[in-house]
Amino acid sequence: MSSQKKITPVYNSTPESGSAGKKTSALHTLDKPKAKKLRIFAFLSWFVAIGLEVVAYFVLQDTPINFTLLTILIVCILLFAVLGSYLWKKANRLDPASVKNKVKFFVQNQLGVIMSILAFAPLIVLIFMNKDMDKKQKGIFGGIATLALIIAGVSGADFNPPSIEQYTEQTELVKSLNGGENHVFWTKSGKSYHLFSDCSYINTDRTHEIFEGTVVQSRALKNITDLCDRCERNATKE
Repeated sequence: MSSQKKITPVYNSTPESGSAGKKTSALHTLDKPKAKKLRIFAFLSWFVAIGLEVVAYFVLQDTPINFTLLTILIVCILLFAVLGSYLWKKANRLDPASVKNKVKFFVQNQLGVIMSILAFAPLIVLIFMNKDMDKKQKGIFGGIATLALIIAGVSGADFNPPSIEQYTEQTELVKSLNGGENHVFWTKSGKSYHLFSDCSYINTDRTHEIFEGTVVQSRALKNITDLCDRCERNATKE
């Protein structure tokens, strides 16, 4: 049965990849230029977060302390820290590290956690050491800052980070089942990529659009991490 859904090709910006990513390797569909831009914006966002932390330091030096401003600053630091981590993780999906270098792999994939600690830990220490705040105030604002640190840290952590080796393994599996083509299908809300556009898991009444591209593109755009079991069984039979 052929798909009656709208199929949208995803084109890669790298010149060495094909128009729809067919017959390409995992490395050929990495988008390093876009990843570089995202990382620059991520660092800018983290820089703003740390800059706001410095502003919060001066707020804590005032007498009396402007607690409304301090609260606003903590919230803004959290927003910029989370935004930086989001952009950084998206960049890592476009240009992942290799597991062969364990230190680089860890730092690159957990940098969001590290930057979140830098953005909040000194502020938390300053709050609890501040002589102009009573115990209740320290408990309230120290708790708010600690909660913000936890939220930023969890947002910055990558619990299933991509790697070049993972991309290569997944791409080779797809090519072995797909006539040598690095070509898959996925949907906006899907959790798996598919070998067939008419797979019953994606070709349903609820599906209005199906995307086609490479394994790397499905991970980079929608963080889809595995192959549909039904498609794999059908391809193996064929």
